[in-house]
Amino acid sequence: MRDPAALEERLSRPGEALVEDLRRLEGDIVVLGAAGKLGPSLVRLAVRGVAAAGTGARVVAVSRFGRPGSAEELRDAGAEVVSADITDEGALAALPDAANVVYLVGAKFGTEGNEHATWATNAYLPGRVAERYAGARISALSTGNVYPLVSVGSGGCNEQEPVGPVGEYAMSCLGRERVLTHFARQNGTPMALIRLNYAVEMRYGVLVDLARQIAAKEPVDLTTGFANVVWQGYANEVTLRALLHADVPPFVVNLTGPETLSIRKAAMRLAELLGAEVTFSSAEAETALLSDASRCHGLFGYPQLGVDELLTATAEWVRSGLPLLDKPTHFQSRDGKF
Repeated sequence: MRDPAALEERLSRPGEALVEDLRRLEGDIVVLGAAGKLGPSLVRLAVRGVAAAGTGARVVAVSRFGRPGSAEELRDAGAEVVSADITDEGALAALPDAANVVYLVGAKFGTEGNEHATWATNAYLPGRVAERYAGARISALSTGNVYPLVSVGSGGCNEQEPVGPVGEYAMSCLGRERVLTHFARQNGTPMALIRLNYAVEMRYGVLVDLARQIAAKEPVDLTTGFANVVWQGYANEVTLRALLHADVPPFVVNLTGPETLSIRKAAMRLAELLGAEVTFSSAEAETALLSDASRCHGLFGYPQLGVDELLTATAEWVRSGLPLLDKPTHFQSRDGKF
């Protein structure tokens, strides 16, 4: 993964288990929110996986495609592309029918002061999509932010533990889950709710945030001293494979890596790999946003890349000055304001 093309290839390389699941999946796949952070690599993964499975299913990528060339890139990869703003009722109604829907649409950053729009995107819109695709399988991206902060030694919240969202963003994401659950029950629409935190690749994510701080000689705040991270390629595979687990009421699964990552240790390792020094501010709090993904690993296996490999690849990428997405995660936030 020494350049963007190699990274994209690795992110979109389907594993045998995904190919087998796609072989069992009946019907086309529509990906809503196909131009976001996860969308392009997930679409490419779906296209390659369907080709390997030999089912002939269509993969339809739907987005506003605000970045020039982004639609053409996915079309060249083999997806059918629909440029649409699905907040428009007419555009939503005109989308292609499909037996399978991957829902990646969401709003997080800029929530403060714009709470009404965040709720409209994260809680109202999913209900409209669920009505449009009533009866289809829907795999919808949610977030581990629906959980409260917990003791750093707890191993994180599992799917049976009570939710406790902190802040408007997290509350609106729980709203998304509640609204989708309502329409799953009302219309008999099988769904999967994917509580993800935090996906990483070499261009963005928690590890990139840390590497950039270290390279810029900025102190690393350790108040949020622990986090979960997971290779985005694995996150994409699980999101697609979860379509076969969609159910009424919805199938719910935490999606992250198996480790509780120490931010201090990760920063020290990144500094070593970057040939730089790292300084810290504050001390680790006793709580953090943490998820227990044991259920996910039991069903879908472990991520293809572990923390050590991710740290090494991230440091090499940043040290080489390769392109970044410039989208900080703000994982340090403890008040739910983004």
